[in-house]
Amino acid sequence: MKAVRLHGIGTLRVEQPDEPVTPDGWVRIRVVSAGICGSDLHNFQQGRWFAWLPVTPGHEFFGVIEDNPNPGSGLAPGQRVVADSRVWCGECPACQREAYNLCEHLGFVGEVFDGGFAQYVVLPLKNVLPVPDDVPDDIAVLSEPLGVALRVVNQLGVTEGAHVRVAGGGTIGGLAALLLHRLKHCQVHLQEPNAERYQLLSSLVPFEPAQPYAFAVEATGKEAVLSTLIENIASGGRIAMVGIFHQTAQLDVNALVEREITLVGCSVFQDEQRQALDLMASLASELRAIMAPPVPLEAVPDTYAQLVAGNSAWLKAVIMP
Repeated sequence: MKAVRLHGIGTLRVEQPDEPVTPDGWVRIRVVSAGICGSDLHNFQQGRWFAWLPVTPGHEFFGVIEDNPNPGSGLAPGQRVVADSRVWCGECPACQREAYNLCEHLGFVGEVFDGGFAQYVVLPLKNVLPVPDDVPDDIAVLSEPLGVALRVVNQLGVTEGAHVRVAGGGTIGGLAALLLHRLKHCQVHLQEPNAERYQLLSSLVPFEPAQPYAFAVEATGKEAVLSTLIENIASGGRIAMVGIFHQTAQLDVNALVEREITLVGCSVFQDEQRQALDLMASLASELRAIMAPPVPLEAVPDTYAQLVAGNSAWLKAVIMP
């Protein structure tokens, strides 16, 4: 089979490893489509989450079960499924209270074991989610990032119809803006320097001009952006943070204290990916609009280079093995 293999920082190759065998407790999936995430690019550039090398990346993928040696699991060959990207230990205090996104040893598919940038992949049963019948094949790959964005909305705790500043119109920021508009009827102002991406999103969400705001989403991972949000948000405001920072940010902590501003982290999701799967059919046209034309596995190294350079007008690059 063909697969994309990450060998180290900046080293990505298309190779032909053997097809994976299916251990007990796992299923084999034929990958139909996979999405390239910003964290895939971070790992490619910085190696922050190397668990072993070489590894096949890809934690956002949709496929069809081909082999399941686990009778009674409820997952049959031919069934459409997506990956739950989280790999949790099941033993730490967070796992004991089923807050698996806060696992002390949290890892991800495509890091701790091979992921979906391949024609075939094997997953533990706990990482397999059935796709509802009403979700079309072409958008099912977006269930994982949509779950992350829904986690952001839930963590933000926004009031109905509120003004919200969203900083960053990448996949998660853009999807969060869409969900804030569709689910909470918020008045959304988007900060996004990529003009083509801004135009794409503005065709889906009626963005408002800058207004005073008490809620914000930080989806850039940039210290200057977060500092500006803190400076301009209303006293008593709340900022949901989902961007991945490359460095420790130096913040005006006194402003947080004196103006009672809340910063809340958003780590992957808890049950939001399942909730997102139930929402997807109603968002099908918007989700299709943000996806780039799919590329084959052979084009993934070049696609990484384009994404790292910030040259994409789309919110999600998609691979079709």
